[in-house]
Amino acid sequence: MINTIATEIRRSTDLINNVNRVEKLIGNTPLYPIKKVYHKEGVQIYAKLEWQQLGSSVKARPAFNIIKNAVLSGNLDRSKSLLDATSGNTGIAYAAIGAALGLKITLCLPENASEERKRILNSLGVDIIYTSKFDGTDGAQLKAKELAKAYPDKYYYANQYANVHNWEAHYLTTGREIWEQTNGAITHFVAGLGTTGTFLGTSRRLKAYNPNIEVVSVQPDNPMHGLEGWKHLETAIVPKIYDATVADRTLEADTLEAYDMVKAISLKEGLLVSPSAAANLNSAIQLAEQIEEGVIVTTFADDASKYSEVMQHIFDGKR
Repeated sequence: MINTIATEIRRSTDLINNVNRVEKLIGNTPLYPIKKVYHKEGVQIYAKLEWQQLGSSVKARPAFNIIKNAVLSGNLDRSKSLLDATSGNTGIAYAAIGAALGLKITLCLPENASEERKRILNSLGVDIIYTSKFDGTDGAQLKAKELAKAYPDKYYYANQYANVHNWEAHYLTTGREIWEQTNGAITHFVAGLGTTGTFLGTSRRLKAYNPNIEVVSVQPDNPMHGLEGWKHLETAIVPKIYDATVADRTLEADTLEAYDMVKAISLKEGLLVSPSAAANLNSAIQLAEQIEEGVIVTTFADDASKYSEVMQHIFDGKR
């Protein structure tokens, strides 16, 4: 009995030590100045290059914070599998962090997720449960909830859409980093809405530093958009963590305009970014056109590495 307890303590200590080690690989992404795609005297636009961390996207921050708090609270160890719904990026972040920590990951994923995402998740040892392509991430969420209820001893249900550690991750890291990297000069923050964690947490932290900073959320302009991971909130299941009072205003993003911007960023800035990153930059430029001076910061959630089919259409002119 004593030996068993000692073994469990060692395993727990080892896991917590690994959490502390992995934490050093999360966040602290560079702030990139946009110079060639857009220029206006008196206005600066910067983008956080969020793929430059373990997990390869902005979702590494909430994925790690969710896992860290679950481990420290005793709700997640190597005997359970972390369960969640994802469109891809959070899942990949869970998988990369889980692999580094020796944790099992189970993900509910729409069957029409890109082949790149499926290959990455499989290579990282994820147990994938495919859901209907017609139901999108909303259907994946419902399946995850069903599994969590049916098998409470098997799964720790992370529920990124309702987990406060999602937006908290950006409050603790992204907002602080932006403030420090701009030396407190930021005047506007722009970000798209998916789980809404990036926008909420970053905005709340920036407002705590300076209430006069304007925070602008971005949504797709219609339900049948092509911005993977984003939500058209009027027609989707609204994440429980979302707070509509945080945004000072909201802009709409056009998918085809985002595709055009992907190409422009590549040719003029030398960055291969995702359509959602390009949509964020389009919105930042739209905002820049409305002000005389300021420092605008947005996020490039991920690069183009998981969007080969979309990139082929964009660069071959077949979209």
